[in-house]
Amino acid sequence: MLVILLLLLGKSFNMMHPLERITGKSSMDPNILDRYLSLPQNGMIQAEYVFIDAIGKCRSKTRTLSQDKAKSVGDLPEWTYDGSSTGQAPGEDSEVIIKPQKIYPDPFRPGNGNILVMCDTYTPEGKPLPTNTRFNAANVFSQKESVDATPWFGLEQEYTLFNLDNVTPLGWPANGYPMPQGPYYCGAGADRVFGRAVPEAHYRACLYAGIPISGINAEVMPGQWEYQIGPAVGINAGDDVWMARYLLDRVCEDFGVMASIHPKPITHGDWNGAGVIITIIIIIIIIFIMIIILPLLGMHINFSTKEMRQSGGMDAIIKAINRLGARHKEHIAVYGEDNELRLTGKHETASINEFSYGVANRGCSVRIPRDTNAKGYGYFEDRRPASNVDPYVATAKIMSTIMEKVDAPPALRKDKAAAKL
Repeated sequence: MLVILLLLLGKSFNMMHPLERITGKSSMDPNILDRYLSLPQNGMIQAEYVFIDAIGKCRSKTRTLSQDKAKSVGDLPEWTYDGSSTGQAPGEDSEVIIKPQKIYPDPFRPGNGNILVMCDTYTPEGKPLPTNTRFNAANVFSQKESVDATPWFGLEQEYTLFNLDNVTPLGWPANGYPMPQGPYYCGAGADRVFGRAVPEAHYRACLYAGIPISGINAEVMPGQWEYQIGPAVGINAGDDVWMARYLLDRVCEDFGVMASIHPKPITHGDWNGAGVIITIIIIIIIIFIMIIILPLLGMHINFSTKEMRQSGGMDAIIKAINRLGARHKEHIAVYGEDNELRLTGKHETASINEFSYGVANRGCSVRIPRDTNAKGYGYFEDRRPASNVDPYVATAKIMSTIMEKVDAPPALRKDKAAAKL
């Protein structure tokens, strides 16, 4: 009898929804939490200190502050965390100092002055950690040349939503592939768009937090989305993108899904147990699918300076592009991990080994928008950064290269006008 009972319990356990079995999500009722979030805070606020760990993921911890100590970022106290648990310090000397850098209203604890705090990380001696890329970026953007240039950035963050198995994107059949790309980009309908609740919730959370999110759209693959941050000036671009990434992870936490910003989130199929003939057929199908539908996720960075945005700014744009071309390898080195899987020269990407630019050409390293070319001023788009690029590093690298006082050789131009030359 005991054996039968155990078997029945085991069967019932296996029939549970995967989220219930893996996370215990069924016991977490958000309506119950709302009862507590509506309670008064008696003049105190909750401050969520957000920091970046050793592998480029945002983490956070909460502290209580009186409202008069949270009016500006300069009022906020420094704090610490255990760096040995984040891969940033040894156990025998594990304290990492986090310094507040920017305040955002907290969309997860709305009202009552609750805040999110973007922080960077230091040793107890006050030296920035090797993973503190904000420190160098802040130095670049604080230089007089950078301040005078008033750099505007617009960053396009692509991501893919996965089920909690971290294998199956939303809208994909288990152990299979959807139909080729075509109907999904900017699509509508239950057979074309999957997980819309996540980008919609994330959009509203960013707006509440004061992050300059300028839009969202479904991308070329089921479960793939994009949001755009900007225009943001200088160091704010990096702060805003990192905080937007944190908000996305928190929103996904609520919906029981995962967001990947890997530039090639799907690289192979898992087809264990197939026979030889079936395996050959499946391999052919996988190759076809990888060519036709598998996504290439990037973070295109739109950039301009005050000079570029004024009449006659095209000269400054071309000079900047030439400088970027002269430093192509240096930029590729800091433009994200596994970017070689993406920059193949196919699927609206340039080859990782060649720098080029063109008007309205999405197959180039840098694109000049058609309206910018027509007006003779505006901005350009660097299409090389991967979706997992560190925005502090990328924006600072663009800024430092553009500000160099050198005349670089002309870069390779690829567009219809160049073809006629």
